[in-house]
Amino acid sequence: MASTLYKNIFIATDGSKQNQNAVQHSIELAKLTGAKLYAGYVVDTAAFASIPMDAGWEMMYELLEKEATVATESVEELAKEAGIPFETVVLEGNPSHEIIEFADNNSIDLIILGTLGKTGLDRFLLGSVAEKVTRNSKVPVLVVRGDSEEEQ
Repeated sequence: MASTLYKNIFIATDGSKQNQNAVQHSIELAKLTGAKLYAGYVVDTAAFASIPMDAGWEMMYELLEKEATVATESVEELAKEAGIPFETVVLEGNPSHEIIEFADNNSIDLIILGTLGKTGLDRFLLGSVAEKVTRNSKVPVLVVRGDSEEEQ
């Protein structure tokens, strides 16, 4: 049964154990609705923009690209097992901005994000990609709480 509500779903993944709940939700929703699933990883180039562009910068970038591949391949395997149309997306820049821009430019009907549910000082210091996307996205956002770090 194909849905008219969800034709394209975007799951932002970082490959972490905490993100697995969000991945499972995205697979299940895509399967139930017949939607195409986009698994996206954002290489946060702003995080190391102040590092001089030398061999260290290149090594860091290559490490992040490899992490992106590993994170999205795990979602791809699950999507193939479920028979879901799938596409990998690797973006570069500020994660919340890139996720919103991709959704706006690619007819995404639902963005799914994982969160650790941090509060207080951790949330203030680290910021929250999920919160920024939720506040600024024009399309619906499903935020799936992951396991807390203490439970890992």
